[in-house]
Amino acid sequence: MRARYGIPLGITAVGAAGVAYAAGFEVRSFRLRRVEVPVLKPGARPLRVLQVSDVHMVRGQDKKRRWLQSLAGLRPDFVINTGDNLSDPEAVPDVLDALGPLLEFPGAYVFGSNDYYGPKLRNPARYLVEKARGQHGLNGNAPARGVIHNPWEDLRDAFDMAGWTGLNNARGRLKLSDGTEIALTGLDDPHIKRDRYGMVSGGPSSDADLSLAVVHAPYLRVLDAFAADGYPLILAGHTHGGQLCVPFYGALVTNCDLDTRRVKGLSTHRAGGHHAHLHVSAGCGTNRYTPVRFACPPEATLLTLTPRR
Repeated sequence: MRARYGIPLGITAVGAAGVAYAAGFEVRSFRLRRVEVPVLKPGARPLRVLQVSDVHMVRGQDKKRRWLQSLAGLRPDFVINTGDNLSDPEAVPDVLDALGPLLEFPGAYVFGSNDYYGPKLRNPARYLVEKARGQHGLNGNAPARGVIHNPWEDLRDAFDMAGWTGLNNARGRLKLSDGTEIALTGLDDPHIKRDRYGMVSGGPSSDADLSLAVVHAPYLRVLDAFAADGYPLILAGHTHGGQLCVPFYGALVTNCDLDTRRVKGLSTHRAGGHHAHLHVSAGCGTNRYTPVRFACPPEATLLTLTPRR
């Protein structure tokens, strides 16, 4: 009997331990990623940009809330929020409490699908099936029906009142305390086909010290447009870094048409004879129905922008 059942029981025990680790420890093991990106004009002083993404706040997530509040101690020059702040229609006060200290800094934001709609329970294996079929979000799938509508207007109004710049299919500017001007171009979430590049096309602003592109989901059509227009840096989120990764291999899915090699961190995107730096944040939260992470800790990123070589 021992020889017959020993191996299956051992596999079950290892699997159970992995789930316990993913759900009980790693999903709350918040990290700060530090990245240096050479995109400034020669001679410019370095700029520190804090990117926060995919908070997916649920009421009562106190450890996440306190960790986000602590990021203000980094004293960034400005903050970029790349969307999916909510995973609970009642969590807007929790999000604003968590991000409250960061709202004291210059900042800008775009929204993701979970800012607009509440998540639905779904089998995680569907992400693999959709990847094989080339279906992602509403890009190839049927429109979502019977979804919960989140109070995104309250989130937008609070961000705007704090002085953050909304970039959902919009352009905006940040003026830093030393007079540095950052031009920003953003899109609403491509994952649910809300992106309208024609509304913001035209490329970087020639009279700004730096131009950045911002979007929630890094779909190739969006990255191609930004890179071809000459933006030196694109910031995105959405992928959760793969969320459930294989050690020493990496992510299995990105939940969009971006390749898994660039599922998180800094990489390069080329289009139209230009190349742009692309930074994809693995985010610091999860869908409330899949509160697990494996080999992919939750994160925020402090990007230090330096002069071009």
